[in-house]
Amino acid sequence: MKKNNFLGILTFVLIIFTTFDKSSAEIIILSSCDNKKDGFLKNEYILDLEKSMMTRNFVYNEKTFKKYRVTDLSVKKDNTLTKFIYQEGSKILTDKIGYPQFYTQLLFEIDSHNIMIKTVINNEEAVSAMSVCKKIERFEKES
Repeated sequence: MKKNNFLGILTFVLIIFTTFDKSSAEIIILSSCDNKKDGFLKNEYILDLEKSMMTRNFVYNEKTFKKYRVTDLSVKKDNTLTKFIYQEGSKILTDKIGYPQFYTQLLFEIDSHNIMIKTVINNEEAVSAMSVCKKIERFEKES
């Protein structure tokens, strides 16, 4: 009887491990994003929910590049930016930039074309539109 219990438990454990071994993770790509303030030749956001990482690839248009280059010689035309992200329900937020009393975050909502910026000053929260993306792609990544 002990041998049967052991085989039953071993079978159960093997089934559990093989079921969860092929875990899938989602990658969301928002592309062709128009910004409210600046002009871009390319502006895309890649949200890797498994790695908790956002990668933004963007290329300034000539007018925007010249505007920023005047005050900062380190500005490049072609850029990549990475930020940590986390999920709260249907919202995806980047890590906080700033101090505890004042910080900003990018805010994405699942299946929304809008990218928002969340600003918090002394626990007073404001959310405003930053970009609208023309295309959303979702991929399931199996490992």
